[in-house]
Amino acid sequence: MSAVPVVVRPMGERALLAEVDSLEEVLALHAALDAHRPAGVVDLVPAARTVLVIVDPAALSLSAARAWIARVAGDVRTDAAAPGPLVEIAVRYDGADLAETAGLMGLTPPQLVARHLATEWSVAFTGFAPGFAYLVGDGWSFDVPRLPAPRTRVPGGSVALAGAFCGAYPRETPGGWRLIGTTDAVLFDPGVDAPTLLPPRTRVRFVEVRS
Repeated sequence: MSAVPVVVRPMGERALLAEVDSLEEVLALHAALDAHRPAGVVDLVPAARTVLVIVDPAALSLSAARAWIARVAGDVRTDAAAPGPLVEIAVRYDGADLAETAGLMGLTPPQLVARHLATEWSVAFTGFAPGFAYLVGDGWSFDVPRLPAPRTRVPGGSVALAGAFCGAYPRETPGGWRLIGTTDAVLFDPGVDAPTLLPPRTRVRFVEVRS
């Protein structure tokens, strides 16, 4: 695989935005930056096509951070990202949209459940709400349309699909994803040292439980 091409843009006085062409390249670049981060890099925040690099200017200048990003991007390969830890999420397939979503995908509800359970997911990036992880699946080829109008209330713990992504809502919030199940997993707890259960690159397996 070729090296990851990156465009680095300024983001205020404490951050740089590294832009790439694909989610696959985001995953590879984020993994490489995280593995080789120098003192002064405060945080790395991946998204669908970018990695936000937040620095402490007293410890690392933005010009030095820019050179570091370019150097790492020149060496990284898109197939080189190490897999993250595996987390199992217990889920009940009782979502309000399960039957309709299965039909949109050309499947029966049991077939959708089987495909969802058989997929090993990984956290591409987080966002939308604290602890909300955007999961992509190896071999998951579906593009699930969002609801025509978002719900004003999605219960916390709802497991849902939208586009190529799967996600679980850490708390009650509005949302337009299609609900296929629920989980009791604590996805975000600000009172602990590692508040987010599913940080980027974490591998996820869903395990079915019955009510």
